[in-house]
Amino acid sequence: MKGWLPLTLGLLAVVGGAVWTVQGLGYVEGSVMTDQRIWAVLGPVVVLIGLVVLWFGLRARRRR
Repeated sequence: MKGWLPLTLGLLAVVGGAVWTVQGLGYVEGSVMTDQRIWAVLGPVVVLIGLVVLWFGLRARRRR
């Protein structure tokens, strides 16, 4: 069960960052985030952070 929290948080960050990116680029409409450059910039940053957290979670699971 070790490492499940980082895996979950990392996956949520990757998905959330991807959604922020496509909203910021204007591909998803109906939000205040649509066509806002800040979300197009923050989204990939959050995706990268999520990938790092996922990597640490996978390493923690392999150490068992």
